Amino acid sequence: MKVIVIGATGTIGSAVARQLEDRGHQVVRAARRGPVTVDLEDMASVNALFASVPDADAVVCCAASGRLTPLDSPSDDDFTVGLRGKLIGQVQLARRALHHLRDGGTIVLTGGVFERPTPGGAFGALVNAGLEAFVEAAAIELPRGLRLTAIRPGWVAETLAALGRDPAAGTPAAEVARHYVDAVEGAQPCAP
Repeated sequence: MKVIVIGATGTIGSAVARQLEDRGHQVVRAARRGPVTVDLEDMASVNALFASVPDADAVVCCAASGRLTPLDSPSDDDFTVGLRGKLIGQVQLARRALHHLRDGGTIVLTGGVFERPTPGGAFGALVNAGLEAFVEAAAIELPRGLRLTAIRPGWVAETLAALGRDPAAGTPAAEVARHYVDAVEGAQPCAP
């Protein structure tokens, strides 16, 4: 299969791209910087991506992220940073993919989950819940046998280590990536 991986330079995206390639898939690695560029906050770049990669079988979005921001942050922009990219950007990506993927293709988005409420995580929880609701409602409307799913990784071990926190509290990126690969290949996805 020809699979577009958006966010392929990140911790999860690079692990997903590697595992897909190891399984024999043709992977188009896309990111904000590099040979194939895309930015979820710029729909012209998403349109250009699909125009440059015809007949893809799947698109996997690992680029969506947001910051932990206190509820009483003085700036609305700081608090809502994940809205345009993680929620609206992925919704618009899915809508565009409908017109470009081959019949029976797959769209895999990235949500998230906190095992328990996390300080600074209120808006992230809202965005993740919105994405989950979109995926559940939109999945029944997909034409041509297309599939839509969201993977909900919690903390990734490598990310925690980079933040100077205990990586044992997270899931290794390679394990998280397996869930994305399963979704692309048609296995029933579940949260890592």
